[in-house]
Amino acid sequence: MRLVGSDSEQIGVVSLEEAFDRADEEGLDLVEVSPQAEPPVVKIMDYGKYKYEASKRAHKAKAKAKQVQLKEVKFRPKTDQHDYEVKLKNAIRFLKQGDRVKVTMRFRGREMLHQEIGREVLDRIEADLAEYGKVEQHPKLEGRQMTMVVAPHKH
Repeated sequence: MRLVGSDSEQIGVVSLEEAFDRADEEGLDLVEVSPQAEPPVVKIMDYGKYKYEASKRAHKAKAKAKQVQLKEVKFRPKTDQHDYEVKLKNAIRFLKQGDRVKVTMRFRGREMLHQEIGREVLDRIEADLAEYGKVEQHPKLEGRQMTMVVAPHKH
């Protein structure tokens, strides 16, 4: 076994019994660091402290990770140009923040007879958002609304 001391100095190749004896002398644990190496590498360390620090590092990394949310922007087939631009600007902002955007086209009353108008608006939205994200779920009709999900581009 190749032995590494508690203060990270290389001790050298020793027998397993000698490695255990040195760990006992220091009152620490003998931990196998690299079992695939030839010969295997073991290190003298406080295993409980090592596990605790590893869990703290993992917790810190998880806290820094960004949660991806699903933001929704609602449209109607007769949404005016200015309202369209404002809602589109919000969708672009959400995509830039790294969130997914659910675009909902809501049909009321007789608008259900002219779903192609809503589909054209969704196609226009898809074209306007093309440089910020790609369509993850293409438009599909669910009851009285048509939904589409756009995911941001990976940077």
